[in-house]
Amino acid sequence: MTIRVLLVDDQPLLRVAFTLVLDSQPDMAVAGEAGDGAEAVRLAAEQRPDVVLMDVRMPGMDGIEATRRIVEHCPDTKVLILTTFDLDEYAFAGLRAGASGFLLKNAQPDELLSAIRSVAAGDAVVAPRITRLLLDTFASHLPTDGGGPARGEQAIEALTARERSVLVQVARGLSNSEVAAELYLAEATVKTHVSRILLKLGLRDRVQAVVFAYENRLVRPA
Repeated sequence: MTIRVLLVDDQPLLRVAFTLVLDSQPDMAVAGEAGDGAEAVRLAAEQRPDVVLMDVRMPGMDGIEATRRIVEHCPDTKVLILTTFDLDEYAFAGLRAGASGFLLKNAQPDELLSAIRSVAAGDAVVAPRITRLLLDTFASHLPTDGGGPARGEQAIEALTARERSVLVQVARGLSNSEVAAELYLAEATVKTHVSRILLKLGLRDRVQAVVFAYENRLVRPA
């Protein structure tokens, strides 16, 4: 299967560099290029790419608002935020807007390709521990009334007590094997719980689960 990628960056030279890397891969193709957020939203709606490589600092509509609109209107399209450093408020905002992860702009080509393949397969690129570090760093920006993709007490009440316990451990940054050890469960059982949690809450991946848990105060900043 060919992974179709939309490139979004206001610097043409960067788009050319990304194109050269992607065109070298037999399982990837560039679905289009955009120099700003508004164009990215339009092209995403037209082309329905599998993955969007999204810069955040752009004139006009920035990458955060573009990510929010693409995630809302193109639910099968995954967004990968491009940022200059990992503890970046823009990366934090991108995850809250629905991105499946972020990648440093100076990442090596093999890291870029691996990240695109991971996101296209439905995985999150950013480790939950990094997500938690971001949330701890920018906790003051979180709303006080909840605001995740599936909001509030009604969504949380849909979870069983065990699923809620698993969600809290995931939000702490634990892997499936670590959650299993913490809760005395089989790792396969934890995987099943995580899948059900994502389905019930309407979340895309573990990164979004961590964001949801913070926004709904299931865990507190360190």
